[in-house]
Amino acid sequence: MAQARTTSHSSTASEANIGTGTRVRGKITGNGNLTVEGQVEGEVTVRGTLTIAAGGAVTSDVDAQSVRVSGTLEGDVNATGEVHIARGAHVRGDVKGSEISIDDGADFTGRLDCDFTLPPELEQAVKALAQRETGRR
Repeated sequence: MAQARTTSHSSTASEANIGTGTRVRGKITGNGNLTVEGQVEGEVTVRGTLTIAAGGAVTSDVDAQSVRVSGTLEGDVNATGEVHIARGAHVRGDVKGSEISIDDGADFTGRLDCDFTLPPELEQAVKALAQRETGRR
């Protein structure tokens, strides 16, 4: 059963849960956190954390502050914060976030888009590789 409740630790934060056995089709938007234990088909936009629990499945594009996947996600992810793909998760789609972590044992197919700074020794190696690739064309 889908539930929405206000958390006790903050009067402005809210959490919603799509429970096991529940299937939702359509567009979901919200200003709090969303945990999916059931199935969602449709666009998901939340100003908080989207958590797809083990056994949960989302088939859509996702736009959230942060995303945690332990279940299945088929669609592109656009996060302003962290994206974490846990061991046993299945993700198919392009992922964008400020930080992206993929645990050993996770299944990921797609492209990653994340800004990061390389250590100086790796930055030099990447530049050298890019110059070699440009010279081959």
